[in-house]
Amino acid sequence: MKKYIPFVLIILLTPSLLFALQDLSPDAKQNNKQPLLAIAQPISMKGKSDAHIADEIEEVIKFDLNLAGCVRILTNTTKENGAGIGPGEFDMTLWRASGASLLIKTAFVLDGDDIMTEFRLYEVPTGKQLWSEVFTGKRKFMRKMAHDFVDATMRVITGEEGPFAGQIVFVSERTGNKEVYMMDCDGHNEREITANGSINLNPSFSPDGRKIIYTSYKKRNPDLYLRKIFTGKETPISTRPGLNVTGAWAPHGDRIALVMSKDCSPQLYLINIRGKELARLTKSDAIDISPSWSPEGTHIAFVSDREGSPQVYIMNAGGSDVRRVTKSGDYNVSPSWSPKGDRILYCRRDGKGPGFQIYVVNIDGTGDTRLTSEGSNEYPHWSPDGRFITFTSNRDGKKSVFVMRADGTLQIRLSRGRGGDSQPVWSPRP
Repeated sequence: MKKYIPFVLIILLTPSLLFALQDLSPDAKQNNKQPLLAIAQPISMKGKSDAHIADEIEEVIKFDLNLAGCVRILTNTTKENGAGIGPGEFDMTLWRASGASLLIKTAFVLDGDDIMTEFRLYEVPTGKQLWSEVFTGKRKFMRKMAHDFVDATMRVITGEEGPFAGQIVFVSERTGNKEVYMMDCDGHNEREITANGSINLNPSFSPDGRKIIYTSYKKRNPDLYLRKIFTGKETPISTRPGLNVTGAWAPHGDRIALVMSKDCSPQLYLINIRGKELARLTKSDAIDISPSWSPEGTHIAFVSDREGSPQVYIMNAGGSDVRRVTKSGDYNVSPSWSPKGDRILYCRRDGKGPGFQIYVVNIDGTGDTRLTSEGSNEYPHWSPDGRFITFTSNRDGKKSVFVMRADGTLQIRLSRGRGGDSQPVWSPRP
């Protein structure tokens, strides 16, 4: 698959401009206000014009930045007549009159199945250009080009790059089987990864985002497979008798923690990426499942019923120094360690309703906070920057993939499948 190629990358950031927003809105921090950002209607510079492309580019930018919550988006867009997007090619006074602090200008050139897109970010009061990117590639990568630009825009605004150029892998029952699918982080461009007509579960990305591991029953036993995303090449890496499930890739990419039941009840083991067993991590009489690595790879969160009911625990990556994290709830599962290392997402069923809700807790067990309340919500997973959370919810009558901010606000449905969609995982940054 040919990837689009960014052929121009203009960086106009200086320390005084990072972050320029505080200069633009001196009272923003004081009043907890985000800067006002205007998005000009994307324009066709030459060749074939396409209103659908313009609408789609604008849709991507608005979705990403609305979810990010780092700016307020100007709703009444200023109208321009055939203006360009480069410095001096349009009248900035029109945008100053709108009250906007920041402005995004976009242009594109469509040539058959090829497209060039150009994005520019301006500081409106001064007229300075803060960032510019130009991409060329196939038309089908146009949305990803826009996501990439938003990621860079978020770096200008907040000092940290956004995660929107990434992908979300998930499990769907839309064909009658449980197959692994992938989609953009806004729910578009869904595509099937597996098509083996069996049960496929628990996908996990490699740290470079180029491979996944997942469990499949396609040979009747729940075996762990490694699959290269771009080539589709697949390799079995753990086919021991019994369970080979909930595989989780270590941050450095050299090890995989997983659950196996070859010796006894389900326990946590460590293997290398070729499937060689390195260590048995847990040695209890209980059921120990669902490993999740800390970002530095030194600790693992997991679920165990060793004290009677499923609870979230933490241990060193070698299996020592086990301690319990969750103190409330009678059934706590699906831990996901935050990219910054300070918090763990998990699902709780506490007897107050038929389903699960998503909580977040500090790694020392304090600050236990509920994030969801509508329907039953499961399988939470962080975005690579820790700003957002993907999860599964049945609030619309069937299981679908949702996204929300890390504080639980703005919960949005992403997947559009006819069957149940679950177990979403956001890819690492490319």
